[in-house]
Amino acid sequence: MPDVTLTIDGQTVSVPAGTNVVDAARVGGVAIPVFCYHPKMKPVGMCRMCLVEVYTPKMDPATRQPVIGADGKPELALMANKLQAGCVTPVSEGMVVKTVGERVEFAQRGVLEFLLTSHPLDCPVCDKGGECPLQNLTMEWGPGNSRFDYADKHHNVKPVPLGDLIYLDRERCILCARCVRFQDEIAGDPVLGFDNRGRNWEIISKSEPGFDSKFSGNTTDICPVGALTSSDFRFKARVWELRSTPSVCNHCSVGCDISIDMRYNDLMRVMPRENDFVNEIWNCDKGRYGMRYIASGERLKTPMIRRGNTWAAATWDEAARYVADRLTLIRANYGANALGGLAGAQLANEDLFLFGKLFREVLGSNNIDHRRGTPDEPAGLDDLPNILG
Repeated sequence: MPDVTLTIDGQTVSVPAGTNVVDAARVGGVAIPVFCYHPKMKPVGMCRMCLVEVYTPKMDPATRQPVIGADGKPELALMANKLQAGCVTPVSEGMVVKTVGERVEFAQRGVLEFLLTSHPLDCPVCDKGGECPLQNLTMEWGPGNSRFDYADKHHNVKPVPLGDLIYLDRERCILCARCVRFQDEIAGDPVLGFDNRGRNWEIISKSEPGFDSKFSGNTTDICPVGALTSSDFRFKARVWELRSTPSVCNHCSVGCDISIDMRYNDLMRVMPRENDFVNEIWNCDKGRYGMRYIASGERLKTPMIRRGNTWAAATWDEAARYVADRLTLIRANYGANALGGLAGAQLANEDLFLFGKLFREVLGSNNIDHRRGTPDEPAGLDDLPNILG
């Protein structure tokens, strides 16, 4: 389909047909504030933060053509005679959008003031502080003061564990449904939902055990406030204290791009790093929370060799000599075909090459196989015949 040309804050922009106003504005370098909208999910227009003035050409009912004014340009009319939510409004030819102005600014201030009526003033202890969209949008688009008495704020028991990994602070939640939509649309685990109505409307877990999903940690990333926090990171550090180092997850063969957030020499958290060709902006809970083994007191620091019924520490030279002696003994007694190698999928290509060379050229065995460990791995793969020998 041909591109659509429209005007946003006086700037002409051409975007593909079907693009919504929020994304079209970003193409033109114009930022429209959003809470519920996320570019990776379907827009729902729940928060109303992206309200803008949208004008479209007046159409002549008889000719179905734009009405041309005295200046030779199409006459414009305010769409539906009210502000429109930019995230659910598709662009159209000749559309004129105003993201600034008295009416828009009044609506933006009103939305933020409404959201803050019951939002707790706990930014100094909130894990989202320093990377919170609500903080940023309030500073730029919100009112300078509140007309509501703090004593009248709605209070709930906090926090509520949705599961073992994710905690919900119901006072902070703005009910944008990002977490619910992520689980439905992206993760494919529809385990979150809404319950109750009015001031008691809240996010709940519908699964048993609670929040039963392998991708639950992503909801803390896309939550635009501090309503969802991770039990792994809660109260561990402030985000401005962290030093992020780009890395690649080694828990499976997907190789998700991640960031390792450190404070001094301590691992604080693991975050997904954007790569649309591998993991987009997500990562699984194993990759996010499985890194804690690096500081485990039970982690092996030296090779171990069984001596009788116990395990004893050994040097790397002793361990290598022990393995070589055992392989040589098995080959001498039972032949090279009695030897087999199973390589982990997380090994580098160079390591896999050397592994294959060791078995084929040195030991004389072609019995080599691998495990992928991916979610689409068919059941009983370990029982299949050798596929690499």
